[in-house]
This record gives sequence, structure tokens and C-alpha cells, in this order.
Amino acid sequence: MVNTSNGYMPDGKSFSNLLRNMDILKVEGMPLWDLTELDELLDSSNMTVAEWNKIGKLIADAYEEYDGFVVLHGTDTMAYTASALSFMLEHCFKPVILTGSQIPLSEIRSDGRDNIITSLLIAASDMVHEVCIYFGNKLLRGNRSIKYSSDELIAFLSPNYPVLAEAGILISYNKAYLKEKDTEAFRYVPFENVPIGVIKVFPGIQFELFESILTEKLKGIVIETFGAGNIPGYGGALLPMIKKAFESGTIVTVCSQCPQGTVMLGAYETSMALKNAGAVSGFDITTEAAVAKLYYLFSKGYTTDKIELLMEKNLCGEMTV
Repeated sequence: MVNTSNGYMPDGKSFSNLLRNMDILKVEGMPLWDLTELDELLDSSNMTVAEWNKIGKLIADAYEEYDGFVVLHGTDTMAYTASALSFMLEHCFKPVILTGSQIPLSEIRSDGRDNIITSLLIAASDMVHEVCIYFGNKLLRGNRSIKYSSDELIAFLSPNYPVLAEAGILISYNKAYLKEKDTEAFRYVPFENVPIGVIKVFPGIQFELFESILTEKLKGIVIETFGAGNIPGYGGALLPMIKKAFESGTIVTVCSQCPQGTVMLGAYETSMALKNAGAVSGFDITTEAAVAKLYYLFSKGYTTDKIELLMEKNLCGEMTV
């Protein structure tokens, strides 16, 4: 990003020059690295499935040539991209580290410098064998991460999974929680742009307003509920809609609005109704990972029954079951 009269905007030429002029990236002890840029740099708010596929394909095409990968990405949707890559790069056993900055690299105080340096060192360490986010001195599992703050330098948290590493004087790895090296063959699975939606429940929500989108065209929907999976009754307006969507083949996944904790469908009467209507539990998965997982499973061409089953299974460290 560079500052313009219209606010911060991406500028590929300025960024690549800044990166290449960082002398610290060329000193002894730094890993050798190459820079690949997408043709058009975007504010991460404009990311789509197409951009996820571009990043995934770049990594897949170069997978045998490099020991690890660092993806420089805007913070707003970084957790979505990290989640998408964790599924898309099937059986990935090399480090893929997403990082960025809260203060653009073009500014004097940018936190991007340390994030880039440490991410490169982690990517070359052979300690990590999965997709992660490194930010604010902490290494997090990518599909467990959420953006927590828009104005603090510690921008990301992993509410339901321990920090994988912390960078102090030394980089200290939490080895018990690092993913073991996958022994199955690596495979790139591009995502199809299937229709997926997210509904956040709130007090006074008028469920009938959403009835028009709950059609057979909607392949998957994530419902962010209260607490452990609870919804307001309001005359039972939502349940017939979910039942209809379920019968039309739409996968309805329940996540919690609480950053920490798990969905337990049936623990309360208000959540048992969701279960009976055909919704599946996301347990402690993030909304970001639930959305990415739906894209992945539909892109694999699985049947509705199999997708329902796998949405409640841990596939690559995204949930605790």
C-alpha cells in the first residue's frame, strides 16, 4: 500500500522496490528467496475465489523447487485466504506462511519488516509443515486464525488452538501442537465458485428476509448463532427455512459467534431444533474456515451426504471434534 489522495492503495512497483531495497533480506543467515507478484495487486477486501486459486496454483507449480513459501497479503481477509489454502493445498508438508502488516511497508514505522524477516526464517526452518499466519511475533495455524484487531500490531488470534511458535530473542516452537509432516502425495485442489452464504443471528432478526436466498441455488450456508449453537424462536420462522434448504441439498453449518468455545447442537432446546432441521455442527471451527471448507468439499465433487459428514470431521487441523 502507498498513501494517495484517495487513501492507501496497492502499488506493485513501489512494493517490489521497497522489498528489494531491504538490505537485511540479503545478509548472511537469511534464506535465499525469489519474489513472484500477481499481475494485479488488490486491496485484500477485494479477494475472491479466483485470487485464492491463483495463489494456490503459484505455490503448486513451484512446490518442488522451494523449501517453503511466504505469502504477503493484506490483513482484512488474510484468515480467509489462509483457511482456503489449508484445504486447497491438499497434504501440503512444506511451510506456507502468510504475513503482512498493519502499517504499510512504505511507512517509517511499518511492522511489516519484522513480519517478513521472521516469516522467511520460519519458512526455511523445516519446523513447520502446514499453512500458517505469522503476525505480531506469533505463528498461528492458518485455519484456526481470525483477525482480532484493526488497529493493534497483534492483529490475529487463534482462539481455539494454541500458538504454534513465538518469536522473542529466539523463535520458540510449540512442538506438541505443530502438524506432523504429511506423508501422502501433495495435490492442488482449485475451488469452484459455488454459491455460499453467511448469516449472523442477532436479537430481533427477521428470518423471513432471508427466505429468498435459501433456494436450491445456494450450495452452502454458515449460520453464526449465539453461544453453543442457539437461535431465537420467533415463532419458529427459521426452522422451516433450514429444513427446506436441507431438503434442497444446501449444507447448513452452525458456527458460534463466540470466538472461543464450541457449538454443541442439542445441548439446549433452542439448538436441538437446528439439529432436527438438518443443520450440521461446526464445533469450534471459525467462520473463515467453515466457508473455505464448504468451497473445498463442493469442489471435490462429493455428494451432499458426504459433505454433511465431512463438515463434522477434522480434515487438516481446522477443528477439534
